[in-house]
Amino acid sequence: MIITKTPFRMSFFGGGTDLPDFFNVHGGAVLSTTFDKYCYVTVRHLPRFFDYSSELCYAQTERVTEVEQIQHPAIRNAMRMLDMHEIRLTYESDLPARSGLGTSSSFAVGMLNAFHSLKGKYKDKRSLADEAIYLERTLCGEAGGWQDQIASSFGGFNRIDFNANDYEVRPVIISPERKSALNANLVMFFTGFTRFSSVVQAANAKERADRTAQLKEMLSLVDEAEHILTDKHTDLDDFGRLLDHTWRLKRQIGAATSTDSIDALYAKGIAAGALGGKLLGAGGGGFLLFYVRPEHRAKVMEAMKGLLHVPFTFEDGGTSVIYYSPESYTPCIK
Repeated sequence: MIITKTPFRMSFFGGGTDLPDFFNVHGGAVLSTTFDKYCYVTVRHLPRFFDYSSELCYAQTERVTEVEQIQHPAIRNAMRMLDMHEIRLTYESDLPARSGLGTSSSFAVGMLNAFHSLKGKYKDKRSLADEAIYLERTLCGEAGGWQDQIASSFGGFNRIDFNANDYEVRPVIISPERKSALNANLVMFFTGFTRFSSVVQAANAKERADRTAQLKEMLSLVDEAEHILTDKHTDLDDFGRLLDHTWRLKRQIGAATSTDSIDALYAKGIAAGALGGKLLGAGGGGFLLFYVRPEHRAKVMEAMKGLLHVPFTFEDGGTSVIYYSPESYTPCIK
């Protein structure tokens, strides 16, 4: 039996510039971190006592005799890609799916990590990220960028640069005290709305508007945000103000990015004293993040009292195997 633990990510700046159509022409970069909310994937070979050969438990339960019968596209394509058979897979999560935190990609990374481990093979974080990108974007044909798979695989607070169908992960060098202060000033709430990131991406793409100018400006903010974090002489509150700037730019990317309800919630947070914030992920729902000075935290909490507050702490581990118990397996000969 194998159990993997894979973190979710929050993206601060550069979202949208991680799409190949953009970064292969203009370059791209994102500033993001993983935090202490995880998905867990348990995989083992299914004993041959049942009238089905694989059992898959996520939001629903599938029992199938052939891989091609699997309805979940990521599981089906991953099992086909890695030649997996006769398995029991269980998915559990600290947070809901389709919520803007890269949950589907965290699952993809954790599942691939578990599959390789079940076969007795070690895969480094780069390989897992590459495989997850290929799985979701090519085999499953889902719209979206590359940052989620990379962030959940590597873990930590990073700047990820994209160029010419490649990427580089660079940890952001920030003092523990400054990193702790940033963490303390960020407050996250669940809006109660969920959506598929790929659907939002596709809906915005159909508008056929040229968003190059906005994306280029969003890309430039990555440098500015990194400077704020790494230069101890800068005002950390500028990070919050910059979040407001990037959110206003992101709203220009497409109508599906926000809704009237989300705009109203964001306005309430700013009116209560937040310096800035953003909706995490592609948009349309999920988690709302605010940057709030300590003296205004109570007011923002009161303004958002109808929403679920989700405390969090930055993490550095990335995907990992937390339980490894090898088992002998002989493929069934039909």
